[in-house]
Formats: sequence, structure tokens, C-alpha cells
Amino acid sequence: MSQRTRARGLAAVAALALALTACSGGSEGDEETSGLDNRTGAMEDYAAGDQFTATEPLSFSLLFSDHPNYPSQDDWLLWSEITARTDVTLDPTLVPMSDYEQKRSLLIGAGDAPDIIAKTYPGQEDAFVSSGAILPVSDYVDLMPNFQQKVADWGLEANIDQLRQADGKFYVLPGLHEAPWQDYSIALRTDVLDELGLDVPTSWDEFRTTLEAIKEANPDEYPFSDRFSETYPGGNLLNIAALGFGTAGGWGYNNATWDGDADEFVATAAMPEYKAMVEYFHGLVADGLMDPESFTQDDDSAIQKFVTGKSVAIGANAQSIVNEYEPGLASNAPEATVAKMPFPCGDAGCVLNPVSQTENGIMINADAADSPNFVAMMQFIDWLFYSDEGQEFTKWGVEGTTFEKAADGTRTLAADVDYVGLNPSGTKHLQKDFGFAGGNFAYGGATELLWSTFSEDEIAFQESVADYDMIDLAPPAPLDETESEQLALIDTTLRDAVSQATVQFILGQRDLSEWDAFVADYEAKGATQYVDIVNGARERYVADNG
Repeated sequence: MSQRTRARGLAAVAALALALTACSGGSEGDEETSGLDNRTGAMEDYAAGDQFTATEPLSFSLLFSDHPNYPSQDDWLLWSEITARTDVTLDPTLVPMSDYEQKRSLLIGAGDAPDIIAKTYPGQEDAFVSSGAILPVSDYVDLMPNFQQKVADWGLEANIDQLRQADGKFYVLPGLHEAPWQDYSIALRTDVLDELGLDVPTSWDEFRTTLEAIKEANPDEYPFSDRFSETYPGGNLLNIAALGFGTAGGWGYNNATWDGDADEFVATAAMPEYKAMVEYFHGLVADGLMDPESFTQDDDSAIQKFVTGKSVAIGANAQSIVNEYEPGLASNAPEATVAKMPFPCGDAGCVLNPVSQTENGIMINADAADSPNFVAMMQFIDWLFYSDEGQEFTKWGVEGTTFEKAADGTRTLAADVDYVGLNPSGTKHLQKDFGFAGGNFAYGGATELLWSTFSEDEIAFQESVADYDMIDLAPPAPLDETESEQLALIDTTLRDAVSQATVQFILGQRDLSEWDAFVADYEAKGATQYVDIVNGARERYVADNG
């Protein structure tokens, strides 16, 4: 990837993540973990690249998010092979994915959480830190040589610093990617573009021009009907658009955004760039280029419109194209082709967010540190989640059984195994029948591994953004406990007000002439107080740390 640039000096930082950034001074492993005596089952000279194998049989409990499309099975090869390779038996507590976050909170609050708490995104640990229920894992990462090596080799120190609490420690072990990557964009019927003699758009301006041409050819249809609005109206669309406009929105909305030119955090929804983004999508709806139901319809409705030809553009990620759009189009329009457009550029340039290098990871129950096999557990976690071998294993499975690996490193699924449409004739499924490539494990890793299950079209999409610039990560602004409580009280109110007003302005339910009144109300509801507190925390950090 290209070096990180200021990209107009703007970088978004999640509101809760503001409480997670703190001084990174001092070395990791402040507990002098080399002297820990709870080393039952631990390897004596465990190092990066080593196969971890416990010196005696061990068992660790695991909180497991059970996916309805591939529910956990006791006879999964995943479980037995972990034991065969490491002499560790995992004892999963299965929680339906739909209830996972609520159940996780209840278990942690009651002191009944398993040792390893999977499926935790950075920021979700914040609610559990003050109680002392989860482990400050930064004290123990010297037990994790693969984790440390990847952070150093991939230049992720700043990403890790964003996870730190006000005590300077971090409490979640995130998934680590070698490079930033972008999954979501807009999918287009490329056969329709070819028929109309249109190029694939590469910017938001070109996207509008493309929609205008499609609308002219099909005046009775909305060319763009979007999805991913069931939990947050416009969640994906505004999230991906915000980067090009130089702000934050949708799923990635934050109440404070770093403005490098002004050298301060600013209230996001009061930014001119945020208004410009709203005006853009208001224009698409007003001109009949975008289906107004995009912000209210469920995913199935949007998908049906796309696969039956009522729309030509829809939000997408790699799996939705393979699992939903292509099969649907094959039934309704066999000659149709579909692909993601390059991630759209905007006034802020062609940019990506480097926070995509850290994602879904794990927390650890604080009580685990008192276990006689604690060191072995940390070594096991390091191997399974952060070693090259462990990451390949949880993604692809067992060589010779679920996949084959050529001399040049190319992996192919076994003849009878399918996954994301790579081998449609396979009678077995990598996730359903074997337990691999699941959301509790298969996150992060080298770019080569990430791309190894991508289609040719998806690889082309990733290559198209390889030279994009990176926005800067926001600077540290660690909050004290009182400040965290203050912001928690107003954060939801502000988010709800912004989400509601954004959709109203886009759909024309509220006239854009009322924008200044909206901003005034937003600031009065606490936005001004919010950024004042964050900027004060930033100034305190600078004064204390230079």
C-alpha cells in the first residue's frame, strides 16, 4: 500500500475508541511475565513460527458466536484437529449469533465468562474494563511472539495505540491485517453498462453520471436501490461514501472527527463535508436515480430488485456477489454479469482507512491469569490466532483433507469441498461440515492469505485500490473516567439525532434550507460539549507526553 498521507488532514475516530487511546510509553509486558510461575503445559522456548504443542493435555473454555448458516457441530474437524496439533481441547459455550453481544455482556457481568471471549471488535471491550472483569492483555503480549512480530513487521503500532485505555493498557487482542483492505463498495450490472457503452465509474461524480445514463434508458426504474439499512439506515452506503467526502457516516459515524488542518477534533455532523455528502444523496433521490426505499427496505427486497432487473446498482461485499447476486441473476437473467466498482473517489481523493488493519478479535477473562496454565493459554492463542500456520489452518482447514497446496503456495479446495462458490460441485462445505473459515477465528493475516479465497473479480477490485492513500489515524485523546461517563450520556442522543435527520434530508422529508437549524440543535444537544471534552483530553495528552 502507499504511504499514509493526510488526505486533507481528516481522520475519523470512533466515539468509544476515544476512550481507548492513551500513552503508549513503556514496554509491553509490564508484569514481568517471564517470571510467571503458572506455566503448566507451556512450552519452554516458544518463538514466532513454532508449532505450539502443550507439554500436557489442557482444556480452555471459549465463548463462541454460533452462526445460523453453519451452526457448530461436535464432530467438526476444526475441534479435533486443534487438539491433535496442540494437545488443547476447546470447550465452546455456544451462543446464537443474534444474541451474542447481549449474552457476552451478561456472562462477563456475572463473572461467568469463559477463558477466551471470541468475536469482539475493538471498542466493544470498553464497557468491561472498569469492572476488572477482562484481562489487560498488553501486560502479557511478550508471551505472544507471533502477535508482536506482526505488529512490528506490518507497522501496526499506531493501530494498537488506538486500543489503549486511559491507564495506557489495551484489553482486546484484535485481528491483524498486513495491509488495509476494503470489502464493501457498490455492485453494478456490468452487462448493462456494456450494452449502453458506459465505463465502470470510479468516483461519486462518475457514479451519478452513470446512473443518469441508465435512467435515461429505463425511465420507469430506479437504477440504484440499496441495502444494508436494516439496523442502521444507510449504514454501509454512508460509511463508504464518507471517506471520499472527507468525513464519517453510517456504520462508521463518530461524533468527533479529527481535522488535521485545524489541529483539533470537530463535531462530525456540523462539518461542511458531511453536509456535502447529504446533499449528494439527496440529489440522487430527488432526481429519481436512487430508490428512496433504500433507507427502509430489508436486504431481501433490495436483492430481489437487483436480480430481477428492477435496479442496476446495489451495495455489496465480496460474499454478497458470490452468494446472493450471481445465483439470483443466473435464475432471472443468465447473461447478466456483476462486479464491484472500484472504491469511489471523492473530493477528499482516493482514500482508504487504515483502521481496517485491526478488526474482530478476542478478550480474555481476567480470572484466567490465576490459572496454573495461563502461560500455555497465551501461547496457544498466539499460535491459533496470529501464527501463519494457525491462520491458514482456521481459514482453509487441513491440507490433504479440505484443501491442497501447490509448490508455489497456491491453495485449492479438495474436490468434494466448496466455499464461497470456489468449487460449486463440492458435496461438502468448508464451514458447515468442517467448521473452518468461521467468524470466530478467520480474521486477519497476510494479504496473500486474505486474497486466497477471492474470485478473480474480487482480486481485481483489491488491486484497483492498492495505490489509494491512507487517511491518518486520529491522534490520542484518552479520556478519564469522568469524561467517559459524560460522553456516554450524550453519545447515543447525538447519534440518533444525526441518523434521523440525515435520512430526512436525503429523502426530502426535511428541506435542506433547515440544515443550519439542524446543526444548531445538534450542537445544543451536546455536540459542542462532546468535542470540547475530547479536545481537552487531547491537549492533556500532549502536555503530559509531548
